[in-house]
Amino acid sequence: MKLLLDTHIILWSAADPERLPPGFINELTSADAELWFSPISVWEILILAEKKRIRLKGDRIKAVRRMFQEIPAREAALNREVAMQSRLVDMPHQDPADRFLAATALVYDLTLATADKRIIDAACVPVLSAL
Repeated sequence: MKLLLDTHIILWSAADPERLPPGFINELTSADAELWFSPISVWEILILAEKKRIRLKGDRIKAVRRMFQEIPAREAALNREVAMQSRLVDMPHQDPADRFLAATALVYDLTLATADKRIIDAACVPVLSAL
């Protein structure tokens, strides 16, 4: 399964893996799992650190670089198709990070691995639920 990791899934995987259900972890670590991330998640993690909603060890840029070097995931480039799809995706809220992640999943034909109930309930993109 080709999975786009939502930002909180990346953070939980790195710092708090017990928050993820065992079945969900099995999907992430299965031999046929192909993991992807969006640059929007990098942006979102840096914003969370700046707002002190998460704590990164040491220099936040270096910490984020390390985090993404340790994740066996491919980067889904942010491009004009993703930008256009972010405005077309049928979501009940306007959170820009959520819209870009959903759009990335649609453009790259990925399943969004998330525990975000708003995205799951919107049913606007295929999801692997961590709820």
